[in-house]
Amino acid sequence: MSGAVHLRLADEAATRRAGAALAAALAPGAVLHLSGDLGAGKTTLVAGLLAALGHPGPVRSPTYTLVEPYEAGGLRLLHLDLYRLADAEELEFLGIRDLADGRAVLLVEWPQRGAGHLPAPDLVLRLAHRAQGRDLVAEAQTPLGERLVAALVQAAAAES
Repeated sequence: MSGAVHLRLADEAATRRAGAALAAALAPGAVLHLSGDLGAGKTTLVAGLLAALGHPGPVRSPTYTLVEPYEAGGLRLLHLDLYRLADAEELEFLGIRDLADGRAVLLVEWPQRGAGHLPAPDLVLRLAHRAQGRDLVAEAQTPLGERLVAALVQAAAAES
């Protein structure tokens, strides 16, 4: 696949807009892995994505529930936060094989904690704090991931 794309996100609104850009290119069965320290903007990006798909309510980090389901934009989306997972095998108890049925979009925070038990990502997103705003690195792993990265780049160019 193509190389990583680096974007500078000036603030929370820019992080939401990046999520909205991804929403435009999503397809059923897409798998997005979101990495970054606590508070780096992973859930903010997911909130922007869900809002762009028409989800009207709040988006909470599923840190304690592990999975939050959504229906928006004609898609079934599952927002997973694996931060509290003690062992990747716990995903089997969550029914990850049933959740990753190829129809639902999986938005996985802290994917490294589920290594070996998660489906391969279409897109890997890494968020990092900076003195002003955040950095976003997007790396496509599949042709769908390339379409998602292209949507991010196009949205960033339109903001410039």
